[in-house]
Amino acid sequence: MEPTDTSKPDYFHKVVDCQWACPAHTDVPEYIRLIAQGEFTEAYMVNRESNVFPGILGRVCDRPCEPACRRGRIEAKPVAICRLKRVASDNRDDIRERLPKAPATKNGKRIACIGAGPASLTVANDLVPLGYQVTIFEQYGVPGGLMRTNIPAFRLPQKVLDEEIAYIVDMGVDLKLNSPVNSMQALLDTGGFDAVFVGSGAPKGKELELPGRHDTDRIHIGITWLESVAFGHVTEVGESVLIIGVGNTAMDCCRSSLRLGAKTVKVMARKPRQFFKASDWELEDAEQENVEIVINHAPKAFVLENGKLTGMTFEKLEYDIENGDIKATRSLGDVFFPCDDVILAIGQENAFPWIDKNAGIEFDKWNVPKVDLVTFQSTLPQVFFGGDAAFGPKNIIWAVEHGHQAAISIHKYCQKEPIEQRLPRGVKLSSRKMGIHEWAYKNEYNGVERRLVPHVGLLERFKKINIEVELGFTAEEAALEVQRCLNCDMQTVFTAKLCIECDACIDICPVDCLTITANGTEADLRGRLTAPAANPTQALYVSASLPQTARVMVKDEDVCVHCGLCAERCPTAAWDMQKSSISIPLAIDEEARACPV
Repeated sequence: MEPTDTSKPDYFHKVVDCQWACPAHTDVPEYIRLIAQGEFTEAYMVNRESNVFPGILGRVCDRPCEPACRRGRIEAKPVAICRLKRVASDNRDDIRERLPKAPATKNGKRIACIGAGPASLTVANDLVPLGYQVTIFEQYGVPGGLMRTNIPAFRLPQKVLDEEIAYIVDMGVDLKLNSPVNSMQALLDTGGFDAVFVGSGAPKGKELELPGRHDTDRIHIGITWLESVAFGHVTEVGESVLIIGVGNTAMDCCRSSLRLGAKTVKVMARKPRQFFKASDWELEDAEQENVEIVINHAPKAFVLENGKLTGMTFEKLEYDIENGDIKATRSLGDVFFPCDDVILAIGQENAFPWIDKNAGIEFDKWNVPKVDLVTFQSTLPQVFFGGDAAFGPKNIIWAVEHGHQAAISIHKYCQKEPIEQRLPRGVKLSSRKMGIHEWAYKNEYNGVERRLVPHVGLLERFKKINIEVELGFTAEEAALEVQRCLNCDMQTVFTAKLCIECDACIDICPVDCLTITANGTEADLRGRLTAPAANPTQALYVSASLPQTARVMVKDEDVCVHCGLCAERCPTAAWDMQKSSISIPLAIDEEARACPV
């Protein structure tokens, strides 16, 4: 194998698996270390550079970082990354003076954002400080989009939403509430905007066309029903409720039903649990509240008597599963479940009735706009899409990243620069050596188990629909959880010419991730290491030829715990511990490149 090129940011980025998995590439280990030092405000600001909504996402993020966390390869549970984000938010000082400011002189360019959800707000966050005049059109009387209408207040308090949205709006955004856009063509023709960003979400819930569907008003579309609950239009529900679907929206529907008076709530799933779309923690929270999840039941019909909904008929199924795939399905007959209300939570889809057919924006056969995966530009050059409106339903953090990338494109489009020519990612390494055996970070491995987040008691949480169930970590609980982070951004950097092949690093490595051996192909090397490297998705680190024997130092990044013992033990300083800082360009960086000081 050729020596590993560590000058490329993606090499070290993939070593920091949590940051690599986060769509916005938040510097997770850095903000966890700041929390460990009690620097909550600094930790919040590190978060905000990339994810814009730390307080919101510290409560409701889908946490793609946590399954990727390297701690999960050592023991059962990863670091509670998401809930530590909330710790920074809950304990920070007032940060308004540290937020970007709009310049007194504007640049003359006007941008329209459709929908005041996370994608549009991120676009505004990135462009207003550059001098753009950004107008956000929102159909409802409050901003937030699906963060406001589809995430219940017992998970995401309005106070948190209002505060983090205000940080952006108060920069100087022209927020037009109760202002739906009824015609894209009219907006383009008469609005006087240089570019338009569509961040209107995926506002249409999927239907379930079965017998009896339209013969009663007690069958509801999940996201529409949650919206009605959020705005106080729905204040009660029947004693027995069936939820059809088993995604995160279904979990919000079933838990909201309990708070509106339901005595029994069943979530009806067509397939076994391993095929559920809902996050594990969402399922756990629902089951803790005595929601029953019924697997292997496919809906067949709504049953009514004298015009009143009495229940549903389901086909009970049995599956043959092999290697995680369903190979065969058998029917075990029909089963009746009584209920007073049914809530359909089987998915969401895009809906753009306000985009005129002759506007020049092309759609595919699924009625999804044709959008460039990198630039987020549509087939009409001045119109950009992001969030759920671009590629269908995903989590808030995806909408934030879409907003960042769309903001870059809008800026370059307005400045008449090629939007596909974007700044590359960068990487900077800086030593953390403070002495022969001292590092500027806590490097010892701590075997403490993952902390459990405190919750409001079951009796208390149902008294009002807006009682936040999760209490969050206290500062003391966070102080234990942060010690579980393995500091994966503290890289073991090796200088081959200094190595004397004494094997001291190999002897002291607690996880056998180092090997000095003859070079070979990757497949050959993986099998000859001290501990064979079985995960091919994680690159091996391979050094240049060592001066004594021309062998190579090989490191399995997959199992390294970044303890620094190799660097402490090395008599020639061939090993060093250096922090890798990955630069992810934003619109402000593109502006700085074009207008250097």
